[in-house]
Amino acid sequence: MSLEKLFEQLESTQHAPTEKWDPPYCGEIPLRIKANGDWEYQGSKINRQRLVNLFASVLTRENEDYFLVTPVEKVKIQVDDAPFIVTEWQQVESSGEKAIQVVTNIGERYILCERTPLKIYDDVPYVCLPRGMTAKVHRNVYYQWAQQAELTADNQFVISSAGQLFSLGQA
Repeated sequence: MSLEKLFEQLESTQHAPTEKWDPPYCGEIPLRIKANGDWEYQGSKINRQRLVNLFASVLTRENEDYFLVTPVEKVKIQVDDAPFIVTEWQQVESSGEKAIQVVTNIGERYILCERTPLKIYDDVPYVCLPRGMTAKVHRNVYYQWAQQAELTADNQFVISSAGQLFSLGQA
């Protein structure tokens, strides 16, 4: 299987077709995604992963605001940092080409590549996901990548995935 087919397979997540819906805005609800990736409703952590995954399947972003969108309503929620966290990773190989596969806290898998790149904002690494979403890279994952990173001539620590180099920051 080529990396391109692997990209397509992994990116066919269970996201609802929210782009086809145009429901009325119904205000804000007390749902919050904390910086550590926990989802809370009225200050209480949502412990049911299936419920978190359901909410994530209808999560959309407009500029800097996040909404849950269904065919009949659109509600704004609070996101402290990024809505998702990269909690795991693994090296994958397809047709002789190596890539890094990342896994988010809701179980979605992506290949680190041009379409889903690693970016550094204020010294914090994030993976840019489809639909304008981001996933903050968990500290453990970052440290594992740092151990494997190579130092470039311009003092950047980089990792390689799908034929691309991604910076982890300055030396």
